[in-house]
Amino acid sequence: MTKKTHSGETKKSAGTKKTFEERLERLEELGDEIRKSDIPLDDAIKAFEEGIKLARALEKDLEKIESRIEILMSGAEVAADADSDEKPELGLFDEED
Repeated sequence: MTKKTHSGETKKSAGTKKTFEERLERLEELGDEIRKSDIPLDDAIKAFEEGIKLARALEKDLEKIESRIEILMSGAEVAADADSDEKPELGLFDEED
């Protein structure tokens, strides 16, 4: 049996990996659901719990992104300070021959 959310949408299986944007959109949907005055308390609590899990996962993703940006920015600073025209090797992209 397919379970539907309060808004009538079917839930994806737990094994499906969602993108950052999809999870952020779902968090926004949950916030909208909770704000409705006609939502049963039990549904509001379930939506809140799902929202907390999503928010924590998104926060971890943002921390990873910030770390990557810091690496890129520090690499750019090293390149600007270097006397040669060589670019710092961060190992993030394949080199073209």
